[in-house]
Amino acid sequence: MDAFYASVELLRYPEIKGQAVVIGGRRDHAPVTQADGTLRYARLRDYTGRGVVTTSTYAARDLGVFSGMGLMKAALRAPDAILLPTDFEAYRHYSRLFKQAVAEVAPVIEDRGIDEIYIDLSEVVGIREPVGHDPLGGLRSVARDIKNSVFRATGLTCSIGITPNKLLSKIASEMDKPDGITLLMADEIETRIWPLTVRKVNGIGPKAGAKLQALGLETVGQVAAAEPALLIQHFGKSFGAWLVEASQGRDNRPVITHSEPVSISRETTFERDLHAQHDKAELGAIFTRLCEQLAADLARKNYLGRTVGIKLRFEGFHTVTRDLTLDQPTQDAQAIRRAAGACLKRVPLEKRIRLLGVRMGNLSRPGQTTPGSRTGRRAPGTGPSSAEVRVENLSLF
Repeated sequence: MDAFYASVELLRYPEIKGQAVVIGGRRDHAPVTQADGTLRYARLRDYTGRGVVTTSTYAARDLGVFSGMGLMKAALRAPDAILLPTDFEAYRHYSRLFKQAVAEVAPVIEDRGIDEIYIDLSEVVGIREPVGHDPLGGLRSVARDIKNSVFRATGLTCSIGITPNKLLSKIASEMDKPDGITLLMADEIETRIWPLTVRKVNGIGPKAGAKLQALGLETVGQVAAAEPALLIQHFGKSFGAWLVEASQGRDNRPVITHSEPVSISRETTFERDLHAQHDKAELGAIFTRLCEQLAADLARKNYLGRTVGIKLRFEGFHTVTRDLTLDQPTQDAQAIRRAAGACLKRVPLEKRIRLLGVRMGNLSRPGQTTPGSRTGRRAPGTGPSSAEVRVENLSLF
């Protein structure tokens, strides 16, 4: 989907279409209705805090504002950009709509998150049929059908990359944004993929990209021409071998239509560092709300969990995690809060806290027997039982 969160917001506020808009503000950055009925929007130049950009419109990206950038830094680049709060409930709603719309045309789908999917077109009727003098006309026609279906259902645009595999499709889907269709065949890898910088390949992050650049390998083609032994020497056997395959455009991963999550979590970064004693009431309210949100996520997705975990990031970015496994799986907010509180007792809280998170792992479906479920005495070293958690229901905040 094209600039998904921002595009959803533009459906709500069509009058700001075409302007630089940044998503990532707090609730108090919502537009305010003025006496004349018009809306007054918050501007990035007025922002103070440590929030980050969730996403931005293409007009804001042209000014150098991208996802993950600190909002204060973004304000230096685009001070007049409109700032809007995030609304994940709306984004999830439109995510479901666009995926349902795609499934009407091509039902074999791998869900890759809120705004991205892979689609296996192998069995879709008509993809191998030429249209006029275009031998790939069938593929283009299906892509247009998908785009039209998505637009009818959501009012949003998407960009599609059609290639022989997932690796190349990820690259191709970015080539003609927004609202693009890119077809790339295997015999075009040398002319269209090799000239790209290595960071265009999904899986090559900043560190690997810098390391490749230090070796004089700045383009995909240069990686493809490098000796495999060199890549394995500098990146290890597994990642080095993957670089060889990826640079040649090879990827044998299937489209996976169903997978179970390993865990479900909720976390928040504070606008200012909070202290366990001085800000006890505020931290307690946030901690409880995170547990309630996690419980709601579990219920909505129809999961129970046995392993409750917490994450704290302190000033200086030192991160600590703790977890506890219960006797029986649960999705109850109070049970999660008790277990998370017990985890919290095992963390020294002298430093101020920057981030707080709660996680539920060891997931199962209601009625499903989970490995290690116990009704009697707990095994040594497995952590407190649920009964012991209830006894220790005295949270530090």
